Parts: sequence; C-alpha cells; structure tokens
Amino acid sequence: MSFFARFARNRGALFGLIILWVIIGMAILAPIVFPESPWRMVQRPFLPPFAVDGMWLGTDTMGRNVAAGLMHGAWVSLLIGLISTSVALLIGVPLGAIAGYYGGWLDDALMRFTEFFQTIPNFALAIVLVAVMQPSVTSIVLAIALVSWPPVARLVRAEFMSLRHREYVEAARLIGQTNTQIILRQILPNTLSPIIVLASLMVATAILLESSLSFLGLGDPNAMSWGYMIGAARTVIRQAWWLSFIPGVAILLTVLALNLVGEGLDDALNPKLARERH
Repeated sequence: MSFFARFARNRGALFGLIILWVIIGMAILAPIVFPESPWRMVQRPFLPPFAVDGMWLGTDTMGRNVAAGLMHGAWVSLLIGLISTSVALLIGVPLGAIAGYYGGWLDDALMRFTEFFQTIPNFALAIVLVAVMQPSVTSIVLAIALVSWPPVARLVRAEFMSLRHREYVEAARLIGQTNTQIILRQILPNTLSPIIVLASLMVATAILLESSLSFLGLGDPNAMSWGYMIGAARTVIRQAWWLSFIPGVAILLTVLALNLVGEGLDDALNPKLARERH
C-alpha cells in the first residue's frame, strides 16, 4: 500500500488536510481579496457580521475589517510557524545527529546544553527573547526556534543511537565511507519519518506561541495576526464577542488541522505502529 493510500485511510487526517488547504488558500488570496492594508479603518466600529455589504465578519474596535485581518493574519501565522520550525530543525537535527552518532563526552556535553534550554519554560523564555530583541517577525521566529529545537535534538539523538550499529552502517564503514557520509547518506534518511511527524506538530505549537505573544502585545506592530486580534478585543468581549471568537476559532482549527495531519503522517510513515494502535 502506498504512502498516500495509508494517509487517506485516516479520515481525521483528510479532514485536517482540507482545513489546512482552506487556511493556506486564505493566506494566498488575502492580498487579492483585500489588497488594502488590514489596519485601514473602513467603517464605524463594532459592526456585527454581515451588517453591511462587504463587511462579512464586521468591524473591530477601530473600524477595521475583521475579514481582512483574519485572512492577512493567516499568512503571518503560517509564515512564522513554518520558518520557526525550519530554523528549529536546522539547530536540533545536526546537534542530535552528532550527539547520537559519536556518543561519549560529546554526547554528554550536547545533552547538558539541550537540558539547559529545557529547564526554562518555553513561553517565559520566548517572552524574554522577544522583549530583548524588540517585537518583530524576525525576533518572534528566532525566539520560537530557540525554544523549540531541544525536542528535535533528543528525538534525532535517540534515532541515531538505535541505528548507528546496524549492519548497513557497519558495511558503509567497511567500504571506507567517512563519518559525515555515513551520517548524511546512511542514517539520516532513515530518521526522516519521525522528524517529519514532529515538524508538523511543531508548526502547530509555533502558531500557538506566536498567537500568545501577540495577545500579550509582543507581536510585530506592523503585521496583523490572530493573537493581536484577540488581544485587542479582550476588553470588549461582552459587547462584541465575535471579535475574539472568530480569530480564536481560526487558531483552534489551524492547530487541530496540523495535529490531525501529523497523526495521519505518523500512520502513513509507520504502518506497523498504526496497525498496533488500530
């Protein structure tokens, strides 16, 4: 059975993939559907959804189009989630590979370094880093990446430790391949499945972290985001509940979709484990 067939057997994963494609479509179409800035005031404040033509989701506390903010916010959330996860992988995969392959004092040193980051609560460290570097998309990406790489390093280390003494690795040593060649050509390709699954879940966590930072006022002041929309509307939640509810549902659906897709990838990439679970 092919990868796609195994993935399609998971109904939840297909549902998550559909939601994800809708959100990606929103992000791509945002500049076309709403070419003007989402920060622009277009009507009087607190218009409820569908009260005026063209204002599908109403207006916020400053008279800005909520639908425009929602679609432009999708781009910001996905961009930060994907880039921060990529940076975290670039840090965690090499460190985990080196620690797991060489072992000994190098493994001990790298794991103690990893544990140092894990002893500090992720959200607290992200707040400090963004506050020090000044809120911007770049600082948020770096902060999320710096708090997200330790689980990657530990996962890759465990995979390398279990694979480094396999027959095909010993055969590669016998034919004269260097350690770098063995790591890149023999072991790393066999660790991609769990890394891909973890990466999909990390994107969801990164989106939650970005939304939390924006909610606290530590988001990029020039980029509309779902967290900012919730934070800006929290003082008027009783009189205009939809201003917090709509972006909150967007965050919920995006994180849910990514988790469902991650579960589907896990089933598709690890069919033996999937059969045991089901």
